[in-house]
Amino acid sequence: MTAQQVSDAELAGQPAAHWTGVAYEALIAYTRARQAEKGYTQPQFWLLRNLSVNDISPDGEGMTLPELRAAMASYIRPEDDLAAEAEVLVERGWLSWGADGRLRLTEEGEQARVDLARNAPAIRAALHEGIDDADYVTTVKVLQQLIRNAGGTVA
Repeated sequence: MTAQQVSDAELAGQPAAHWTGVAYEALIAYTRARQAEKGYTQPQFWLLRNLSVNDISPDGEGMTLPELRAAMASYIRPEDDLAAEAEVLVERGWLSWGADGRLRLTEEGEQARVDLARNAPAIRAALHEGIDDADYVTTVKVLQQLIRNAGGTVA
């Protein structure tokens, strides 16, 4: 039986964890495929963002790989190899290693971060196609309540 053939009552009884897991995997796969088409990976973009004083970095002073892993702990995936991803960005001239073992964003890396960020609206638009903003907000609020009900915290 497909999702379209399931009644609302039956759908209401289905486990949220199943659907959130399926949604997570599909959304990540879609996002990463679009980014790969543009020549970069999601972890590479996260590295640029976490090292940019114009984005996530509080001071722009660079970070070690362990510090970056800790900063990304809530969203990095087990298969993401930050050391390998960082080396690609070093080779591109977007990051550099400091004598102190910290990765720093170069001017070229900051420009790349800005350029790559321009892809996000198209990815979001494709994923949100056919979804009214009010329905999306309701969905997020429901997910937040499920998280709280499960004893989690909503950031």
